[in-house]
Amino acid sequence: MEHAEKRMGWEVAREMEEARPTMMDRLKPARSEIIAALWGVAIFFVVFLIGCWLATNPISGTGRLPSEIVKAHGWVGTNQWMIFWWVVVLAIILEFLDASAGMGYGAAMTPLLLVMGFDPKQVVPAVMIQQATAGLVGAFLHKEFGNVEWRFKPISEPVRLWLFIAVTGCLTVALSVTAVYAVFKVHKVWIKLYVVVLLLMMGGAMLFKSKKERPYRPKRMFFYAALAGFNKGVGGGGYGPVVTVGGLLSGVPVKSMLAVTALSEGTVCVFSIIVWLALSMGGGITIDYIVLPSMLLGSTVAAIAAPYAVRVFPEKLWKWLVPIYCIFLGFYSFYKIGPALLSKLGF
Repeated sequence: MEHAEKRMGWEVAREMEEARPTMMDRLKPARSEIIAALWGVAIFFVVFLIGCWLATNPISGTGRLPSEIVKAHGWVGTNQWMIFWWVVVLAIILEFLDASAGMGYGAAMTPLLLVMGFDPKQVVPAVMIQQATAGLVGAFLHKEFGNVEWRFKPISEPVRLWLFIAVTGCLTVALSVTAVYAVFKVHKVWIKLYVVVLLLMMGGAMLFKSKKERPYRPKRMFFYAALAGFNKGVGGGGYGPVVTVGGLLSGVPVKSMLAVTALSEGTVCVFSIIVWLALSMGGGITIDYIVLPSMLLGSTVAAIAAPYAVRVFPEKLWKWLVPIYCIFLGFYSFYKIGPALLSKLGF
């Protein structure tokens, strides 16, 4: 009875590892898990069809922006679009890494597509929709695959964390999207620089302390949730690393934190989409969904496979993988912004 009263809601992952002690045991899916995966594919397919419709710019506040990609294809002033298969491949790789390590899709996909000739208003809104879909589907699958327990009565700690992180993130997303894109026009290189420094610091701190079991301190998540929401609103990335590593530094078990990050990011992205739509339909900005179908198509299989991989591999592996991947993203991001940073500093 005492054990039940103290149950937090993340014991389920360790119970899974105890009940199925080998990776081969955890690799065998139950019938209910197969059905859950098929539901995930169906949801992605529906959103993909919506993305194809949006790519024709059928609503107020949308239009074909004259980015380098659009000019190269001769699509200026038209509603023509296509599936970019290299974006599909990138989405498969980056979504699997993002959904299995809690970070990386927006932080890597956004700068890559910008460098390759897309406009920020073609990339960031599409990333929001993709991450909203992947986050919500991923949260459902994390529960079905035994990585977390979403319980509302009595409320489990993962649910409590999700509400706290998501509400804080929604408020800061609204602030950052409005302030940076509609009011102050902050240069993106400075935003990216602080995200890079943050990734390196947090990844290093988590790697240094990965051997220790940390006491659970949920109040620390207010700072991480606010900062992550700001990052998400500004560039479409930088949310997962801050929330995931922040949760691990706050004492949340890694598998449950990956699930909480997925649900929180999905919720914040839904809110961010609403903010973007309000700005575009109000005449403040124009959105172009040309790359959205490609992102969704590539993410479908990866978003289903990643929560399953989290279930299969032991928790101690993720304790090392998450901070190492965070540091890698930091160095990769610094490499990408290096030329623009030197130029801004006058070198």
